[in-house]
Formats: sequence, C-alpha cells, structure tokens
Amino acid sequence: MDFPEDFYSHLKNHNYTEIKGGIERNSFLEIWVVSVNKRVFARSWNKSARSWFTAFIDTGVGQLKYGDKVLNVKGTKLEPTSEIQKEINQAYLKRYNQKENIYYSEGITQPEYLEYTMEFFYLEKVSK
Repeated sequence: MDFPEDFYSHLKNHNYTEIKGGIERNSFLEIWVVSVNKRVFARSWNKSARSWFTAFIDTGVGQLKYGDKVLNVKGTKLEPTSEIQKEINQAYLKRYNQKENIYYSEGITQPEYLEYTMEFFYLEKVSK
C-alpha cells in the first residue's frame, strides 16, 4: 500500500521525519527519509547497536511521524547490493544538498552505509 500523498509532499518540503522503531519506545527521533519511485527509505547515521534501525530489525515494525500525523510502518533491511541503492544515494544527495547538509549527505551515501538502509511499507495498524 502506498503512503498518503501528503507524506510524499512532506518529504519534499521538510528535512526531518520522525521515527520510532519497535512498539515499546515512547519517543520519536528526527531522521532523514527519502522516496524513490514512491518507495520510502532511510539510513542509520550512527549505526548504533540500540537504534531505530536495530529496533526495526528486531520487531519489523514502527512508526513514522510528520506534523501531527503518525503512520504505522513495516521496515525491511535493504540488501547493500540492491540496484536501488544507487538511486537512494542520488535521492539523498539531491534532497539534502544545502550547505549545512552536504557533509552528511555525502557521508551517508558512502558504501559502508548501504548496510544500514531500511525500506518502509505503510501499514493500517501495527500488530503486537
């Protein structure tokens, strides 16, 4: 199921989308999220053992928040060798090309970060 149209508009117009991995966390974290051909992706900058990324690996579910709207999502780790990784890199570099963001967009598109790419799928509700 595709994400709501206003979510794609949000991604084009706002630097941050909030994320919560798993079903037990109380707070959201601001991250960069990109869309490629209506598919939605994010990469973990910190590559931490206890992060939104690992919570999705462990539980498979979480939420994305934009404005006052919260979307339930399923998250699936994308293989580093997936062909769409190149397009995700380009989406990061194009979307986050502001002077203050270039360091980070160039960093998150390095080969080591391909291992930390998550694809999100919109869900009607999160099952426990």
